[in-house]
Amino acid sequence: MFVDQVKVYVKAGDGGNGLVAYRREKYVPMGGPAGGDGGNGGDIVFEVDEGLNTLMDFRYKKHYKATRGENGMSKGQHGKNSPPMVLHVPPGTTVKDDETGQVIADLIEHGQRAVIANGGRGGRGNIRFATARNPAPDIAENGEPGQERDIQIELKLIADVGLVGFPSVGKSTLLSVVSAARPKIADYHFTTLAPNLGVVETEDHRSFVLADLPGLIEGAHEGVGLGHQFLRHVERTRVIVHVIDMASTEGRDPYEDFVTINEELRQYDPTLMNRPQIIVANKMDIPEAEEQLEFFKEQLTDDYPIYPVSTITKEGLRDLLFAVADKLSMIPKETKPLEELPQRVVYRHEKEAKGFEITRDPDGAYVILGDKVEKLFKMTDFNHEESIRRFARQLRGMGVDEALREKGAEDGDTVRLLEYEFEFIE
Repeated sequence: MFVDQVKVYVKAGDGGNGLVAYRREKYVPMGGPAGGDGGNGGDIVFEVDEGLNTLMDFRYKKHYKATRGENGMSKGQHGKNSPPMVLHVPPGTTVKDDETGQVIADLIEHGQRAVIANGGRGGRGNIRFATARNPAPDIAENGEPGQERDIQIELKLIADVGLVGFPSVGKSTLLSVVSAARPKIADYHFTTLAPNLGVVETEDHRSFVLADLPGLIEGAHEGVGLGHQFLRHVERTRVIVHVIDMASTEGRDPYEDFVTINEELRQYDPTLMNRPQIIVANKMDIPEAEEQLEFFKEQLTDDYPIYPVSTITKEGLRDLLFAVADKLSMIPKETKPLEELPQRVVYRHEKEAKGFEITRDPDGAYVILGDKVEKLFKMTDFNHEESIRRFARQLRGMGVDEALREKGAEDGDTVRLLEYEFEFIE
């Protein structure tokens, strides 16, 4: 089964907790703090494996969670860092954040890696908090929570040439004749339900990868038919081969077919019209095709190369393959899409978002929300009085106390943070 779009949840590992400990060796009076730091949590990493050609592995397992770092140990020993969780994806995989739509990674080459979710930092042990004024601190941090996010994974096949055209114009037959690929071929629309790839070799031993994409119809860019699911695969092709039924076996006008499909490509991504396009006038073994081809050439306004072929008699295929190979030889293989130009990067100062906000629940309790304050809370070890006082100082420094007063909080009011409740004290 070909799977080219999935949504999954990833959670990097939390950092290990720091430790509160003291040296207790014989003959070492007042040994001082000896609590080590926790280890870092494991990252979620995607790595390209050229042996894969589908996202099938992600279809049935939707949640991935890396392991947390090891807790700190006594005698100042650092907890072990957790190894990353490496997930293998096929070449051409694009990873986007589901909430923002931001592209996290675009993975093309074999062995290429990208960190999709960062593991949490290990918490500091009390040995790290020792100062001249407080040589034996009773403070340690919990590990930082690992990053978690819902992501969209899309596969855009990496093929040199893409076959486009209406259903039943002969794209699958053409692929089966010029390569060893064996796509399903039948006399009805949408026989091809998933893209098929084939390696084509010309007589002079040049080769390229040819992709047969499911038939497009009018409105495909808006979700009509099947083609909209696979238009993304056209994006990575260097040459577009437009297959047209020149015999009008289904009663459609060849020129109208050509205009309609190109309009669908333009509506999906205007830059696709900048790609070199070769027209294949198929089914030339049918008598009416010659007359239709002459009329088609009269209507054609742009200078596209046209190659009359018959996938049944194999007439014209040799010249077509040479033309495609020649066109590919003029386009660098290791390139960004042709229409992309180098852009200057401008770095602008972005004001740091406020670390919290305060709302009220129906029962009158004040609720503190915000990633920054929640992260501080999770990293605080509430088993030690000194850690609790430090957390209170951090909230005060962020302005939480003052904001609660502005909202009307008074002595004894309930304050909620995550699933915990506190009492506001003046």
